[in-house]
Amino acid sequence: MPEVVLIILIFVGVGAALLGLNLLLGKLIRPERPTPLKAQVYECGEQSVGSAWVQFDVRFYVVALLFVVFDVEIAFFFPWAVIFGSAQRAADVTLAESQRQAAAAQLQLVPVDPSAPLPVPEALQGFALLALVDLAVFFGVLLVGYAYLWRRGDLYWVRSTAAQTLPTPPPPTATPSIPTSL
Repeated sequence: MPEVVLIILIFVGVGAALLGLNLLLGKLIRPERPTPLKAQVYECGEQSVGSAWVQFDVRFYVVALLFVVFDVEIAFFFPWAVIFGSAQRAADVTLAESQRQAAAAQLQLVPVDPSAPLPVPEALQGFALLALVDLAVFFGVLLVGYAYLWRRGDLYWVRSTAAQTLPTPPPPTATPSIPTSL
């Protein structure tokens, strides 16, 4: 059996054992005092009203998906900021050589030998400019998506039903009558 498979099996086994041990320990330690009040159904501290089998408005899902999309996209700004800042520090000739080496090491541009010369500051400035252009394109795509959602009206919580008119069918055209008897 390959060593990697054995390591994965050990990891899964230890994880399952810890989970089972915690569940068993909780079952043995916690007090069990059921009351009718504890058995009642509630949602977020509120008493439930009506059946649970109701259809939710699509706007709830749209808002949740918008949050997830924009939240995940914003998370990509942090690695960009690290790369951009490191490239700027590595290209700054006014800093000490050790500080420039450390910044270049974050970019993984420095060879294993620390006595090797740093890349040319102009190349690092070009790298920083490329990172800035990448961010501008990325942010532009986010803004286009935001404008699209705004234009579609997905960001308005309450929409007017008067604004949502159905297209009127075209008027019927007059057809020539065909004689039925010959």
